[in-house]
Amino acid sequence: MTDTVFSFSGSTRTFAVLGHPVAHSLSPAMHNPALRAMGLDAVYLAYDVDPDHLLDVLGSMGDMGFAGVNLTIPHKEVAFQGVKRLASTARRAGSVNTIVFHENGELEGHSTDGYGLHRALEEAFGRAFEGQHVLVLGCGGAGRAAALQAADEGAASVRLANRTQERADKLALEMRERCPDLTVEVCGSWPPAAEETRSADVILQSTSQGMKKDDPPMLEPGCFREGQGFLDMTYVLKVTPTMRAAEQGGAEAVNGLGMLLHQGVRSLEIWTGRDDVPVEVMREAMRSHVYGEAD
Repeated sequence: MTDTVFSFSGSTRTFAVLGHPVAHSLSPAMHNPALRAMGLDAVYLAYDVDPDHLLDVLGSMGDMGFAGVNLTIPHKEVAFQGVKRLASTARRAGSVNTIVFHENGELEGHSTDGYGLHRALEEAFGRAFEGQHVLVLGCGGAGRAAALQAADEGAASVRLANRTQERADKLALEMRERCPDLTVEVCGSWPPAAEETRSADVILQSTSQGMKKDDPPMLEPGCFREGQGFLDMTYVLKVTPTMRAAEQGGAEAVNGLGMLLHQGVRSLEIWTGRDDVPVEVMREAMRSHVYGEAD
């Protein structure tokens, strides 16, 4: 178990995550051990902030000298609309999850979500999106971001599946306008048929299904094949029911903890300007916090 003893001084720097709700956030659990391992006099906290007050709160935090802020649901889109200075990552994602406070009082919004997904795929499967046939299950906020990331990174094709086809059709139209040379298709059923799933190289599951042990698998083992990579963005369970089905079908499967980890790593790199963020310290802290053990 990671040591949780803190000491503070008059020069302690403060980082935070803002959400609504925010009690479930893993960010303090992974960032505080990292800050200590980096030898920084700093602490990372969590605050529940009503989205109607977000921009005012961020301005006040800048005035108070906060060192950096992460944003989670539902603040990412609010910040994207309200923060004037946006990094290219935020503009591409259409959302903000990392805030930098500049000395002139200006706020700068970044998104580390795409980076986190890219690194998690590379780490798990030795590849990300370039040249891959990608299937995205669920076209809500997380699924949309993943599909756009795949498009931006040069996927060979992107296939979309959603419980309501209208949402998948809308995202497909957006992607075709953004990347006219990309092949974008919408699955004809939910869940998609085996011939549609087995043709994919990388499958991303972005819905909430799989957060409970008794959830049925979204796809059966016959929907997978050897050589595929399956990433389930949920992380409450080390092995979700659909991950188990994917493994039985011959695919490699991981949950979403690595994606969250690398999002946090990138935020710390942006805030501190350092390239020695202790990834394994953060990984161990998260596993200990979520699963009660490190492995």
